Amino acid sequence: MARNESLVALNGTQISYIGHDGTNIPEFLGDTYGHFARRLDLSFNLLRSLAGLEMFTALEELIVDNNLLGNDLLLPRLPNLHTLTLNKNKLTDIEDLLEHLADVTPSLVYLSLLGNEACPNQLVSPDKDEDDYQRYRYFVLHKLPQLKFLDTRKVTPKEMMEAQARGAFMKVVKPKSEAPPKETRSESQPLPYTPLPRGSRDAKNHKGVFAKCRYIYYGKHSEGNRFIRNDQL
Repeated sequence: MARNESLVALNGTQISYIGHDGTNIPEFLGDTYGHFARRLDLSFNLLRSLAGLEMFTALEELIVDNNLLGNDLLLPRLPNLHTLTLNKNKLTDIEDLLEHLADVTPSLVYLSLLGNEACPNQLVSPDKDEDDYQRYRYFVLHKLPQLKFLDTRKVTPKEMMEAQARGAFMKVVKPKSEAPPKETRSESQPLPYTPLPRGSRDAKNHKGVFAKCRYIYYGKHSEGNRFIRNDQL
């Protein structure tokens, strides 16, 4: 047996390749065990991709906790996969992932995403509270309505009803951090000063040209005349 293969823990159809700092799924895993493996544990490695997982055609459980998997994560079609744990990875925005899982893992009933920024759990995000976490659950269940367990909690009938009713509106939209685009006008031609709003500088876009004024002029003691000198009258 090759040295790498000696590091694999076997227990019937359960394969463990844990804590080897692997940056990819070794080819020998799929070649040797892919046809009969039902459970595969790749935790505590340095995986950024799950390329090579397509060899595990009969997989039912996949554990890839404590890796470096991000928002570009892709899985092959795994029709028998019912359990997937992605705890403590680098997921920050899970909408694309959930839609992907709905397509390639139709039998999925247990999913865990704890320890990712996309999962607003107080243990890893002190600024989040239980309401934030519950909204996240509604959104996930809206995308994956077949789930029976999410993270460490069983999905309740009440949660499922709420997810169906308003889960689509529970996605947290992060504000964009990019700076606004700069105006293309040359610095040698600065805009003329005016206290009016920007839109009113354009005569074609002036919204007050034909408006009626609701203020009444009362003569030389009016508010407007406080700023007019006698020699200007």
